[in-house]
Amino acid sequence: MPQTASARFTLDPAFAVGDVNPRLFGSFVEHLGRCVYTGIHEPGHPAADEAGLRTDVLELIRELGVTAIRYPGGNFVSGYKWEDSVGPVEERPRRLDLAWRSTETNRFGLSEYIDFVRKVGGEPMMALNLGTRGVAEALELQEYANHPSGTALADLRVGHGDKDPYGIRLWCLGNEMDGPWQTGHKTAEEYGRLAAETARAMRQIDPDVELVACGSSNQSIPTFASWEATVLQETYDLVDYISLHAYYEERDGDRDSFLASAMDLESFIDSVVATCDHVGARLKSKKKINLSLDEWNVWYQTHYKNAEPPNWEEAPRLLEDNYSVTDAVVFGSLLITMLRHADRVTVACLAQLVNVIAPIMTEPGGPAWRQTTFYPFAQASAHGRGRVLQVNVDSPTYETAAYGEVPLLHATAVLDESTGAVTVFAVNRDQHRPLPLEITLHGLPVTRVVEHTVLADADPEARNTLTDPERVTPHPGEGTALTDGALRTTLEPMSWNVVRLA
Repeated sequence: MPQTASARFTLDPAFAVGDVNPRLFGSFVEHLGRCVYTGIHEPGHPAADEAGLRTDVLELIRELGVTAIRYPGGNFVSGYKWEDSVGPVEERPRRLDLAWRSTETNRFGLSEYIDFVRKVGGEPMMALNLGTRGVAEALELQEYANHPSGTALADLRVGHGDKDPYGIRLWCLGNEMDGPWQTGHKTAEEYGRLAAETARAMRQIDPDVELVACGSSNQSIPTFASWEATVLQETYDLVDYISLHAYYEERDGDRDSFLASAMDLESFIDSVVATCDHVGARLKSKKKINLSLDEWNVWYQTHYKNAEPPNWEEAPRLLEDNYSVTDAVVFGSLLITMLRHADRVTVACLAQLVNVIAPIMTEPGGPAWRQTTFYPFAQASAHGRGRVLQVNVDSPTYETAAYGEVPLLHATAVLDESTGAVTVFAVNRDQHRPLPLEITLHGLPVTRVVEHTVLADADPEARNTLTDPERVTPHPGEGTALTDGALRTTLEPMSWNVVRLA
């Protein structure tokens, strides 16, 4: 379509969405493929520390800016026996992992996870097995992890070398229990009762724990919305969050629709919020349930549907998507959506952290490098802390097969109230044409453009690889100016943009 109009919006600190919870920049480590073994943990690697953690990977994780780190799954958790993962490493049992048809050695376990989280400056987010286990095992894990001493399980932890409690505040009550693929899959009624019983018991140990109930594993599953309503009817006063999981990929060459994937995530979030608030109204509760988007990413699931399943190998190469610059632009747009809903999406976990559909890749015994998706996440985490301002765009549109008419501009802005600095995050969805943008600034004491960076490439399939790890990196934007109370710039075709004002 010929493009003659520009996009525009107004920023005013009097109109805000809400404050960003740092947990929005969480991630996810599952015992799946090479996420753990030869990902974050590789004893014998030249960069390994005394605990076997790869220090080159730790440095990249710190640069990425990850906060909460969900563990140990994912589908893996529904067959997980936490007792297997504690105590002397040489005495830990090998187990079959039914979720990914792999053999789990348990060389990396609970203590190693806590050590890893502390070294990267993150917060633990522990998932509980409510697939093949239940209330008793959840309470035992909680006591082992968090009670100071003086009981059998707390003293067992001390005896294993961890004198100080782990201090896990955030717990997931199972994983994707709505999915028939899940070991121990349950109906909404079955899961709702079990989640409520578990939550009630955990609060007897610690009334201040924060609990995430399982919501729908995707918006297209037949039980969506009715699942949430049924589960929350049982758990509303006992939990703090309900989860949602969202993955996107380009299908059948329809790149226009893929670039508009955030439209689906916007709809998903709005629908879950509406369901939560409907249940709250029905229960006459003033409490608000927040959302934990604790799995999200670009993931090419269709590439693996007919793949040969693993034959019980240790840490097989699974789901190692290599992301293009196009994927990174969509990824950035998903981040924009989360920020635009920061008032209710207060936990989010990029799935996953290393090797498995991840922003960081490694080779056993070799280097670690950044995928294209590394950059939008790192920039959002670094500059997206503060108060999200309302952004209502006036933008040219384009037609998509999946979502109908969609704005070419997708944007949000975050105000750092301590300094007055403003960061604008913007995506131009047009594959071929630049998009002029004008932002009117009201009541914001900014006077200059600190930086404008762009992630884009003339080749939409450009990727970072082992042999060319810096093929795609952010570059400076051109022609960005702040004059007469307005920011004016032009967004490159199919690009992720970060504009910082001070």
